[in-house]
Amino acid sequence: MKKLIPFILIAAVLLGCKSEKKEDEVSLEKQIESNEIAPVTDEMMESAIIYEANIRQYSPEGTFVEFTKDIPEIKKLGVKVIWLMPIFPISETKRKAFGNKFASDIEDPEERKKYLGSYYAVTDFTKINPEFGTIEDFRELIKTAHENDIYVILDWVPNHTGWDHEWLKTNPEYYTQKNGEVIHPEGTDWTDVADLNYDNKEMRLEMIEDMNYWISEEGVDGFRCDVAGSVPTDFWEEAIPELRSKKDLFMLAEAWEPELLKGDLFDMAYGWDTHHVMNKIAKGEEGVQAWDNRMQTIKRMYEDDDILMNFVTNHDENSWNGTISERMGKASEVMTALSYVAPGMPLIYTGMEYDLSHRLKFFEKDSIPKTKGRMWPLLEKLGKLKSTSTAMHGGKNPASYKRINTENSNILMFERSKNGVTLTFIANLSVEAQNTKLDLEGSYLNAMTNTNESFDKGAELNLEPWEYKILLN
Repeated sequence: MKKLIPFILIAAVLLGCKSEKKEDEVSLEKQIESNEIAPVTDEMMESAIIYEANIRQYSPEGTFVEFTKDIPEIKKLGVKVIWLMPIFPISETKRKAFGNKFASDIEDPEERKKYLGSYYAVTDFTKINPEFGTIEDFRELIKTAHENDIYVILDWVPNHTGWDHEWLKTNPEYYTQKNGEVIHPEGTDWTDVADLNYDNKEMRLEMIEDMNYWISEEGVDGFRCDVAGSVPTDFWEEAIPELRSKKDLFMLAEAWEPELLKGDLFDMAYGWDTHHVMNKIAKGEEGVQAWDNRMQTIKRMYEDDDILMNFVTNHDENSWNGTISERMGKASEVMTALSYVAPGMPLIYTGMEYDLSHRLKFFEKDSIPKTKGRMWPLLEKLGKLKSTSTAMHGGKNPASYKRINTENSNILMFERSKNGVTLTFIANLSVEAQNTKLDLEGSYLNAMTNTNESFDKGAELNLEPWEYKILLN
C-alpha cells in the first residue's frame, strides 16, 4: 500500500497538469474568439486608411500598453488597419548603433545600452520583444483594436534574420553562404542581419509555420511583408494561400512589382514612385505633367483591382530622408490631401497626426509629440471623407479617375466618380499664384470648409501657391 500511495500522488499531479494545460488552451481559445472582428473584405478596403505604428517611439514608455490606450483616438482619423512595425526580439549580435558601428563596438556599457537595434534584425519570429511588454499586453492591443473595428497586421521580415536566430545554430543551410560563411543580404549595408536561402524547402515551411502561429494563435489579421520583392514570388504563391486558408487576411507587400498582386497573393503594394513624384513636385523639380505620367504608368502596369498605398511619409522616409516638412515644405498639406483623394489607400505614420517635425531615431529610443496641431483636424476631415464618400473608394472596385485638362499647366484637376457620387479635386501645384478658366457649373460642397461654392461655366478661378479644393456634387 505504501508503494501505491506515491504512484497515486504522481498520477494526480500529472492529471492536474494536463487539466491545467487544457484549461489554459481553452482560455486562450476563448480569448481569441472574444477578439473576433468581421472578416476582412474587399468592401472594407475601399474606404480603408492604414496606420503604421512605431511602438518604440509612439510614447515615452514605448510599450504596447501606452499605444493601446490611444486606439480609440486613432479610430477618429478613419483608420481601418493598424500595421505594427516588427514586434519580435532583436538580436544582440551585430546590433546596429549608428553608421557602420555595432553596439558591441562601444566601450562604455551605459552608452551601449542606448542602442536598441533595428526591429528588422529578428531573433525569434514567435516571441514578443520585451522592450514593448508581454504577450498579454499584445493580446490586449489586438482585443482593443478589434473592439474598435480595426484590423491589425504584423510587419513580417521574410528576407533575413538577426544573427542570434536559432536557425543559424541548428540549420545554417537555411542561409545564403559564400565560402562556407553565412552572409548579409548582398548589395546592402544590412550587416546586422543574415540573408535567408529560399532554395531551402524546409526553411520555407518553417517560415510559413511561424506566420501561421500569429494568425491561428493570436488572431492577427494579416501581414506587411518587408522587402517582399526580394523573396521569390513562388514562395508567396505557396505561403499566402496557406495563410488565407486559416482566415480572411489583409496582405501588404513592401514592393512595387505587379506580379505580387496577381491572383490570391497580396492585396496592396507600395506606391513608391507616386511618393517620389510628389516629393519632386513639392521641391519644384517636376510639375503636374509628372503626376499625369505617373497615373498613366499605373494604368499601364497594374490591373484595375490592384491597390497601391499612397503616403507622404513612413518609417524609412522619416528617419533617413527627412520629415514631411523637410521634403515637401509648404506643399505638405496639398500632398497629404492628394494621397487621400488619388486612387489607392492612404497611410498615416506614427507622429504624422501630431505634426512630427523631427527625424525619429531608428536604433535608439525617441518619442513623438502628442499635441494636436494643424495635421490632426486635416486628417480627421480627410478620414471622414474617405470613410463616407464612394467617390473616394480606392480598393479593388475603385471610383473612376478622370483627368480634366485646364489651360494652366500648373493646375491639377481630376474627377473621381462611383455610384452617382462625384468628387472634383483642383490644386495649384506651384510656388506662385495661378488662375484658370473652369468648365464647372452649379453648386458644390467644399469638403474641407463644409461650405457651398457656386461656379459659372467658363468663370476664372484663382488659387494661391499650393492651394487646393475638394468639391462634392
